[in-house]
Amino acid sequence: MRIGKRGLGALWVLGMLALPALALADEGTVEEVVAVVQPDTAQDNLNIVWTLVAATLVFFMQAGFAMVETGFTRAKNAVNILMKNMMDFSIGSLAFFLVGFGLMFGATSNGWFGTEFFGMNGLMNTAGGAEWSYTFMIFQTVFAATAATIVSGAMAERTKFSGYLAYATVICLIIYPLYGKWAWGSLFSDNGAGWLESLPTGAFCDFAGSSVVHSLGGWLALAGAIILGPRIGKYGPDRKPRAIMGHNIPLAALGVFILWFGWFGFNPGSTTTGNGEIGRVAVTTNLAAAAGVVGALITSWIISKKPDASMTLNGALAGLVGITAPCYTVTPMGSIIIGLVAGVLVVLSVIFIDRVLRVDDPVGAVSVHGVCGLWGTLACGLFNAEAVIGTGETSAGLFYGGGFNQMISQLIGAGTCFVWAFGVGLILFTVIRKTIGLRVSVEEELRGLDIDEHGMEAYSGFQIFSNH
Repeated sequence: MRIGKRGLGALWVLGMLALPALALADEGTVEEVVAVVQPDTAQDNLNIVWTLVAATLVFFMQAGFAMVETGFTRAKNAVNILMKNMMDFSIGSLAFFLVGFGLMFGATSNGWFGTEFFGMNGLMNTAGGAEWSYTFMIFQTVFAATAATIVSGAMAERTKFSGYLAYATVICLIIYPLYGKWAWGSLFSDNGAGWLESLPTGAFCDFAGSSVVHSLGGWLALAGAIILGPRIGKYGPDRKPRAIMGHNIPLAALGVFILWFGWFGFNPGSTTTGNGEIGRVAVTTNLAAAAGVVGALITSWIISKKPDASMTLNGALAGLVGITAPCYTVTPMGSIIIGLVAGVLVVLSVIFIDRVLRVDDPVGAVSVHGVCGLWGTLACGLFNAEAVIGTGETSAGLFYGGGFNQMISQLIGAGTCFVWAFGVGLILFTVIRKTIGLRVSVEEELRGLDIDEHGMEAYSGFQIFSNH
């Protein structure tokens, strides 16, 4: 029988594949060799891979935030918004690496701040080893950057770029890590537990960050928008709000879809474990987002007599923010109710903040992240289901026979978040305003921040009118 070149090649490949089998025949049975690979090692590696994949999904959310904010604002400020979203992640990564991670996850004797791991010093010697330490660091870094970028939307179109860099640095350096320590300090080591994890009524429940990330960013955004003041032309002589339309709703819609996609890393990734639980968390996350869309659509349709696109888009984000805290501890049906309420709340909150408080928030960041983050945090005290908790760290919510203890813990944690973020935010933005400056001049705002702050246009060749 004649064997051609292809046949010889196939025989060579088969021979190479057979070599390991021949080695096994000398060293032991297949079962004995497989037994050498420890199940714990395989699971640890899977946890690392899943957590890193989730971290990259959360990083991609930076693009989503940039698109949403750009689309909901005017074309003359697009470059400025893109630059802010680029820089808060870049500066935030460095600040969190050097100081923030240590404050948040280092050992503590009082539950208020960590005292080690600055610049990752000593981190490699922890029980998880270098592989897990690096992975946990990058996963927490993208969360810190998310908290910082939330503030950008509420202060868009009139903030000095240098002032933005200053407060983004402080958020990732101190403000976010300290509250994170109080609520999540034990995630990396048992001796790092924060005081909110040790409340007499039970541990504060915020699985993926409705308060730690979103409300914190939302309340900082509220403080910044108040100190900054409204955009020129936002309120008339009669103090009634005037609509300042965004220039690209399709771009904003793309941003919302990117954020929805990234949230499958945000919430399921917070398990930091590659097992079947990530599927359950993905289901509760998706159902809440979908219900948020429906809730916002119906509410805006009733109020404005039209199915408002911008409100509906924010409804998706409201549902996602609302489910972030209870995504692991509620049933799918509970997640639908949480998302539906969040969708209604975001519409009512946007109207209240705009017309009653007269705070100019171009993208609705305070409503989406602050208000709906608060709702999601309190929802744990209502909807936590004993059947799906299984950790012993939190108790069932009021609607599942758990009594008021968990709700008391949620009120303490959410209230602390507001007092800390809003109070420190007012101080921070006031200091920036009186030193390096927080707001651009009237002329710069009318021309657009792209030209004066960055010396370029986002849409070269098009006439961008300074409408207001």
